[in-house]
Amino acid sequence: MNNQMQVTYLKEWQHLEECAERMLPLIGQLYREHNVVTTVYGRTLVNSTTIDIIKSHRFARLILDDELCVLDTFPIVEAMTRLDLAPARVDIGKLTVRYKAEGGGIGVVDFVRRELAAVNTGRSPILSEPRDIVLYGFGRIGRLLARILVEKAGSGEKLRIRAAVVRKGGADDLAKRASLLRRDSVHGHFNGIITIDEEENAIIANGNMIRIIYADSPESVDYTQYGIHNAILIDNTGKWRDRDGLGRHLKAQGIAKVVLTAPGKGDIPNIVAGVNNELITPAENIFSAASCTTNAIVPVLKAVNDRFGIVSGHVETCHSYTNDQNLIDNYHKASRRGRSAPLNMVITETGAAKAVANAPPELAGKLTGNSSRAPHPTLSPPR
Repeated sequence: MNNQMQVTYLKEWQHLEECAERMLPLIGQLYREHNVVTTVYGRTLVNSTTIDIIKSHRFARLILDDELCVLDTFPIVEAMTRLDLAPARVDIGKLTVRYKAEGGGIGVVDFVRRELAAVNTGRSPILSEPRDIVLYGFGRIGRLLARILVEKAGSGEKLRIRAAVVRKGGADDLAKRASLLRRDSVHGHFNGIITIDEEENAIIANGNMIRIIYADSPESVDYTQYGIHNAILIDNTGKWRDRDGLGRHLKAQGIAKVVLTAPGKGDIPNIVAGVNNELITPAENIFSAASCTTNAIVPVLKAVNDRFGIVSGHVETCHSYTNDQNLIDNYHKASRRGRSAPLNMVITETGAAKAVANAPPELAGKLTGNSSRAPHPTLSPPR
């Protein structure tokens, strides 16, 4: 055994670790003070560990013909901290590759200043003032939304989660809801610290105070008494899907816009990001984010249709089971759903084909669809 090689490998690894550790506070500084999200070929480095940073650089080899090393990207990050950057997403992997391609004709700082000239305009907020977000419902989808909003809070100048509206539970309601947010059976542990403030009836997640408001109807809440104004309310209950039902939220003081996390009915715009964003207009105050199936299949269908054209097609989706199904065989008001969810595939109705056609309207009448509930806890993989 070559002991010298053993020592060499270990020293090389320690050098990488040291460099990644030095990079961590710089990445945090850029994010908190400037709302700059640092990435490596699409993988965010914000809130990463030392190992995460090294692995993200290692991932780049799948795209590049060569390894990408933290020793090469560190000077880029260091140079970024010397600029007065506006909010942006900056891929330090791509910047490093471009710098190497130029052969080092200019210094790193001058190169970064030139490449980021468009955002080297001074620190400024993305929004004129933070936008309040209210979650109506705090179930599976609501808690995932809370995680995402907390993760992307940054300096608190963007979207700011303020409250979650639920029905009053039993004893220790607040502690139980905090526990569900802290640990998820599918998505794992929350990345951070969660505590509760019983006096304010709030969950504190990485410094973000999420007030838990108890209500039995949308219009019964006065959000302004909690300091919430001009808020976007995200209804993740799915109880109301038409304009009349979702419009009840707009009767509550403090709510300006409503977003539904399920397919909307009637004339509610069903938005699939990157496909029909033009339907988001200032005059509209109720939107749907469409279904998981629609978001998964529409970008692919649009790309195929734009490039080749679609004459006809069929959408088949396999949904996870949901909490309205039975653990064991028992009566259910819906056909077939009385069967045990963890043990059966259940044929069910789906509006996927119709919803897909609503996103790119040129596909209307060209698609059929069917669906089944399968014994798995998450996702809706379509084909």
